[in-house]
Amino acid sequence: MTTLTISLWDFSWYTRTGPGEPFEDLDRAFAEAVERGYDTVRICAMPYLLFGSGLDTSALTFAPFGRGYGLRTRWHDVRETAVIDGRAHLLALFEAARAHGCRVIVSSWEYQQSPAFLADPSWHEALRAVPAQRRAMALADALAELVGFLAVHGLAERIAFVELHNEVQTTALTEMLSPCESPVLGLRPYLEEAIAAFKARHPGVPVTANYAGVPVGELRGVPGNVDVAVFHPYVYGVLDELVDSFALRDASVPFPQERARLELLRPDAPDLEDWAPEQEWRLAATIVSRREVYVHDWCDPARFDRWLYDRYATYRYGMAEKLRLWIETAADWAAERGLPLVLGEGWVGYTPLHGMFEEGPVGAEICLEAVGHARRVAAWGTVVCSNAAPQHPMWADLDLQRRANTLFTEGR
Repeated sequence: MTTLTISLWDFSWYTRTGPGEPFEDLDRAFAEAVERGYDTVRICAMPYLLFGSGLDTSALTFAPFGRGYGLRTRWHDVRETAVIDGRAHLLALFEAARAHGCRVIVSSWEYQQSPAFLADPSWHEALRAVPAQRRAMALADALAELVGFLAVHGLAERIAFVELHNEVQTTALTEMLSPCESPVLGLRPYLEEAIAAFKARHPGVPVTANYAGVPVGELRGVPGNVDVAVFHPYVYGVLDELVDSFALRDASVPFPQERARLELLRPDAPDLEDWAPEQEWRLAATIVSRREVYVHDWCDPARFDRWLYDRYATYRYGMAEKLRLWIETAADWAAERGLPLVLGEGWVGYTPLHGMFEEGPVGAEICLEAVGHARRVAAWGTVVCSNAAPQHPMWADLDLQRRANTLFTEGR
């Protein structure tokens, strides 16, 4: 089985297509990926929007959030308005992949954040209208239609495998579960039913669901009928301390505005309560918290990085061990079931667009360690890092990406 060297293009391949944006020219983006040693891209293929929502997708408008909101974050930094024909753009991506000898991992971020980038709430509302118990099946049906559409155009052979959804346990797929129920364990019957339905229509296309982190202690919740074991080992460590210290993901705790000004923010930063997109509905259409966007938008990236570097020594060993143990655990679970292992995202965590912690010397070392583990456990595929894609500054570091991809494919 040929290895997959994966670049994470997520939803940026359609949200960032305006003038001067990284995906304005898909052919160029693939050429640059191959130059860096990649042979696979992983995308949100917007399956429900294109093949389940019933919406007219012939002129989809993707636009900035307005007021500069999100422009210094990763993934949310849409800078130009773009209008695309959704299905035609999907075909263009697969045609470019074929021209450059690349494969595509077909996924969905729709129950996490993709709809937030459309200029109107129709996509978000269509997804919310699906009863929670039916959402996994609705995605399976839409993905089956998408694969059939690609097959008609002779492009389905470019699919590496299909993911029902990205990081299923952190999505709106879980809304029918009780608050005390484990999302990983509770989702299993719904995911198994949906995967079985997809397999009935496309038995030759590998299908799976993927997980945030490696759910150690709950791996029995992964559906028994997946064809690929896919996990995203973000270890956080020192970044967790920052997230917790500034309550970036816990709205039940007051935001420490003055401490943030003292330790992280630029002098011209507004207060948190004064920072929001022009359209309120967008906040409900993304899982990234308003607080996290605010700190990423208004931090001084050097201060943010220094905060992490100052504390990293305390976490270094633990982060390295967690990464190793998670990858080994995932590999062992996959091997026992005879499944290929893919690390489709991972390493440290969500940092500001211009923060260099994961692009700098510490992050580069973590990338090489992680890719080395992936090679050692004979993973089928891995990323260099989640930030190694055209929409991130790390794309400019050709040497690191080539080194990591060569390490994975050739062991050197």
